[in-house]
Amino acid sequence: MPDKPPLYYGYWIILAAFVTQFVAIGMQNYVIGPFTTPMIDEFGWTRAEFTSARSIGQMVAAFTGFFIGAGVDRFGGRPFILIGMIVLSVALFSLGSVQSLSQWIIINGVALTIGSAMIGNLVVNVTLGKWFVVQRGRAVALAAMGISLSGVLLPPVTTWLVDVFGWREAWHVLGIAAALLIFPAALVIRRSPEDYGMNPDGRSAEQMATELGDMARMDYATSMTRRQAMRTGRFYTLVVAFGLFQISITVMLLQTVPFMTDAGYSRLVAASMISLTSIPAFISKPFWGILIDRYSARPLAAIGAGITGFSLIIIVLAVQVKNDLLVYAAFLLMGVGWGGLVPLQEVIWATFFGRRYLGSVRATAMPFTFALTALGPIMAAAYYDRAGNYDNAFLVMACCNLVAAVVLMLISDKRPARSEH
Repeated sequence: MPDKPPLYYGYWIILAAFVTQFVAIGMQNYVIGPFTTPMIDEFGWTRAEFTSARSIGQMVAAFTGFFIGAGVDRFGGRPFILIGMIVLSVALFSLGSVQSLSQWIIINGVALTIGSAMIGNLVVNVTLGKWFVVQRGRAVALAAMGISLSGVLLPPVTTWLVDVFGWREAWHVLGIAAALLIFPAALVIRRSPEDYGMNPDGRSAEQMATELGDMARMDYATSMTRRQAMRTGRFYTLVVAFGLFQISITVMLLQTVPFMTDAGYSRLVAASMISLTSIPAFISKPFWGILIDRYSARPLAAIGAGITGFSLIIIVLAVQVKNDLLVYAAFLLMGVGWGGLVPLQEVIWATFFGRRYLGSVRATAMPFTFALTALGPIMAAAYYDRAGNYDNAFLVMACCNLVAAVVLMLISDKRPARSEH
């Protein structure tokens, strides 16, 4: 009997990416809602001031990614994740000692964001894009389930920590937990399969010599550099489309708890709405991944953006009339739309521009995309400070998603031609 072939190492990369994204996105976005009311009450900040840290953080993440993207292509993600673990953990722990708005903005908006960026989406999804080509959709989707799981677990757990131990001790606990989770995952990360005598998707040398390897070879051979990608209109169209798609997500992660509590819901129920959204986001990701590997990711992304936009409209209207069943159903529906964002976005970028220089291309797009998403939370909070509610701000964000859906439907699937200059 022939020996059973060893498990393809790319699957361990998926597991490590699952853990790092659970921590990176969870600590950056999903835990902040439960801290909003107690910190604002203690310091007397406005919601716009409190939210400004995350809006600033969007820009910090963009420029951090710009500088590390090419480094991931060259050195792999492990050194960035190890450094990011230290920065993120220290920042989280330090938030428990905040005494002023400036400290809050510097630690949360700058330090925490830099740490998260060094262990988060860009680093691990670029790595996955190199280890998988044919099964790229499923690989990215499975790893991105860590993001959704953080949305299921972290809001209620964080709310419990804040309510039982106080918000300062809660930050300390989160800082320690982040380090314990990230370190073993960082040790698993590797740059690319070719560095270790392997091929994408676990293909053997014999399989790579047949038509099974054609897609991987073509993906690599036609990859675009940063400069070549920026010479295409497709690059900027994707920036706008995914920027508009993500606006409502960043807003809802920050504002759902205050939005629901203002409407008369308890803090626990309000925090549970993000968890409720994250359940279908978690469950739907593998199905999005399967669909991506079988069909074009572009129209699927348009569907995801449309689902998110329509569900947000329903949430606003249902909360106004206090229809609890419709509120819960709309949050569940929104989770389905959220579930497709990460795998769809990463596969589209990799498919259009190739895997060879994917880190630098994605890093170049991030400042433009994050510039759009950074405006959402601060504008929603500023609108609340003036109007006393979030309704119209949320409806505007919903329209952004619908515009993103239209833009994505109009883009051609054909890879743009490379410029040789």
